[in-house]
Amino acid sequence: MVRQIKLEQIDDLMAEAVQELVQKTTLQWTTLAKKATPVGETGNLRNDWKTDIGKFRGTIINRMEYAEPVIYGTSLPPSWGGRFRTSPKNNTIKGFPELQAKQLTVSYIPRELKRIIRSK
Repeated sequence: MVRQIKLEQIDDLMAEAVQELVQKTTLQWTTLAKKATPVGETGNLRNDWKTDIGKFRGTIINRMEYAEPVIYGTSLPPSWGGRFRTSPKNNTIKGFPELQAKQLTVSYIPRELKRIIRSK
């Protein structure tokens, strides 16, 4: 049976769908970032990812003092001799959070949006 939606209901229905999509995508992104973050000796870098979800906005951030050099390969400490140095066993790719965001845009978001809309 085809669901009938009144024209005046579309705005609310789509707003709810987008809010749910933002929440699910941001949580998925956090999970991916944590998995891709090198564990190190303490695991603090991996555990410091914070998720901030607003009505139509989601962000993730890591405020550890050494997050930028390890995750982005920028602001390298002098002891690194100007080279990106993470353990080869970690296979860390510079800027992986942005790469993950792009991948989510291509595969996860369209699939998840269809699923959310079908469930409404």
